[in-house]
Amino acid sequence: MSNLGISNLIDHFFRDFDRIGLESFSNFGLADIYENGGALVYEVELPGMKKDALEVKIHDDRLIISGEVKRDEAVDRENYFRMSRHYGRFQRAFAVPIESLETSKVSARFEDGILRVSIPLKESLVEQRKPLEVRID
Repeated sequence: MSNLGISNLIDHFFRDFDRIGLESFSNFGLADIYENGGALVYEVELPGMKKDALEVKIHDDRLIISGEVKRDEAVDRENYFRMSRHYGRFQRAFAVPIESLETSKVSARFEDGILRVSIPLKESLVEQRKPLEVRID
């Protein structure tokens, strides 16, 4: 199975974790997840967020990112031609292979609207995905 096929399967299986009791904006919190330097890295786009309005935690086998995007000014809807930016509380949850991670060493950094969460790996997930060649006697 290709990397894209695995990714689609995981996305399909965990699709309901994106909405855990809070409003979820369809294009908010888009993410890249990859392995780099012995860590599993989650990079999440959070435009308009302030660092102090974010919460990051690992619960069971999920990385949960939540917060609130606030609007600074009052909105007079009669003066707007279009309103497509979202405001309010959000929550995104991502599956984590908890048995493969060093969760006690998680680090997070928020810069320029991108949250980067890095979780050290006990062993490479890329290496685990490599097919095992079996010799035929």
